[in-house]
Amino acid sequence: MSVELPEDTDLSVVLRHMSGLLLSQETISTALKMIMDVVREVVPESSGAGVTLIDHQGRRTSAAATDEIVARADTLQYELDEGPCLTAWAEQTMVVVDDTATDLRFPQWSPAADAMGLRSCLSTPLAAGGVALGAMKVYGEQPGVFQESAQRRLSMLSSPAAVLVANMQAYEQAQELTQNLHQAMSNRDMIGMAKGILMAPGGVTQERAFAMLAAASQRQNRKLHGIAQDIVEATIARSDKAATPDDSPG
Repeated sequence: MSVELPEDTDLSVVLRHMSGLLLSQETISTALKMIMDVVREVVPESSGAGVTLIDHQGRRTSAAATDEIVARADTLQYELDEGPCLTAWAEQTMVVVDDTATDLRFPQWSPAADAMGLRSCLSTPLAAGGVALGAMKVYGEQPGVFQESAQRRLSMLSSPAAVLVANMQAYEQAQELTQNLHQAMSNRDMIGMAKGILMAPGGVTQERAFAMLAAASQRQNRKLHGIAQDIVEATIARSDKAATPDDSPG
């Protein structure tokens, strides 16, 4: 029998917030918090929820958690290298743990989760454009709370949530690239000014001026733009001092 979602907790909630977040250029942390709020609404059987993001190098982060016990349960999965959310991500399939006291698939994590008071878990992968981004999960304090209806609801949220995460990651990467380009241009300009200062007395070519900067960079084990900045700032300081009238008594 199909289960209909209540009108105020269907996918329109995620899509509506997604549009607002993208337009307002919020950070991915804000997007993840919104996802957690929606998950708690859509899966009210849960006592806590979290999102695990895994980068292309396999590094895992508990990117969002509704409370400290969820963050601890997630961190334990990373430390033990086993658990439902890691399996959901690796196998790209939903993982249901009906009872951590009896589940044998995760021999180290399940007893630890049980000791924390977490008796059940439901985890679904986050994937967008064929890229596995991580997993989203909910925990329960009682065994067997995540039945077929809860599984369906969380599964329905996973696609729009993954798209939101992917879009926000792309935005932040674009922002970082823009900042790096601005920094590179600023460094280039600083090096150009330093070369001009070295060439000013005459007899020093561009190539020679650059070689002088490079030699100082190697000698001092510092970045080239740092050496250039020192030269420019020192020249400005000398210029300012020369322009200041002598106020000493005659």
